[in-house]
Amino acid sequence: MDKLRRVLSGQEENEELGLTTVLDSSTLSYSTRIKWFIICFAGGILCSILGSALLFLPGGIKLFAVFYTLGNVMALSSTCFLMGPLKQLKRMFEPTRLIATIVMLLCLALTLCAVFWWHKKGLAIIFCILQFLAMTWYSISYIPFARDAVVKCFTTCMQSSPAWLRTREHTDLDVT
Repeated sequence: MDKLRRVLSGQEENEELGLTTVLDSSTLSYSTRIKWFIICFAGGILCSILGSALLFLPGGIKLFAVFYTLGNVMALSSTCFLMGPLKQLKRMFEPTRLIATIVMLLCLALTLCAVFWWHKKGLAIIFCILQFLAMTWYSISYIPFARDAVVKCFTTCMQSSPAWLRTREHTDLDVT
């Protein structure tokens, strides 16, 4: 925590001793990595929001697909500044993230294909939704036990029956 405070305040003391092994012997300093991570991540969010706003313009589906996809690529690549590109690629293709990574990368490409080559607006929106879901699933894989919690939450929600069904079951039981 102290190291983070020093970096954010601009004081970089003896940074090279412990961080070179952590940062994969990169030429970028720790504060530079943090700054570019924030810039790239914020740019990704801004592109995604801008793309969503452009969706409602006439012919805005192409702009939406491009900006939304660009925003996801920027947000994904922002973590390269934190851990380095090689380590990022290795972690992306670990067995726990492999399916989410493949689905996410496919959806990034298929979104652009749907808009520019196939001219299918509905398909592009479906691929954007799949991009979002795959990116979310990929992102929570970095949080310990987060995937298990999400699966358990959805399982619990699906197992509980809706109120109209319970009322009908009780009515059926009372009649016989």
